[in-house]
Amino acid sequence: MSGAGAPSIMVDGTGLRVVVIAASWHEQVMDGLLAGARRALVASGAQWTELRVPGSFELPVAAARAAGIGVGGGPAADAVVALGVVIRGGTPHFEYVCQAATSGLTDVSVRTGVPVGFGVLTCDDEQQALDRAGLEGSKEDKGAEAAEAAIATAVALKSLSSTAGLRGL
Repeated sequence: MSGAGAPSIMVDGTGLRVVVIAASWHEQVMDGLLAGARRALVASGAQWTELRVPGSFELPVAAARAAGIGVGGGPAADAVVALGVVIRGGTPHFEYVCQAATSGLTDVSVRTGVPVGFGVLTCDDEQQALDRAGLEGSKEDKGAEAAEAAIATAVALKSLSSTAGLRGL
């Protein structure tokens, strides 16, 4: 597993608005990822909204809306958590969807300045996805890790904003 050396991230997310965007493919894995993200959000004290999209390819456009003008016309999110699963098949489709989701979510984060927690599993088979989904018996909890990373980054950016004038940034 690639989880060796992962940091333990615990931050106070009280007052943060987070949008969790989850793909619908691979229901069992997605249920685990969502449960992990919810656990991390509850532990942080952040407020959150969930939005479901058809698949991982649709995550970037939903993240852009959440980071830019908010879901339902409301205020923009302080952080976004993107959750999805892409499992390799026998065609190049896997590479296209993985590249589109990764590039798209990175672009949203950089363009908007809103952190996007990357919880998109890109796996060779379903067992690898189950091992990372945060389900009972899973070795990793990538949904929780994505939420923790998004919250920690949002807190760090708020801290940077509040001290920027002192350091000439």
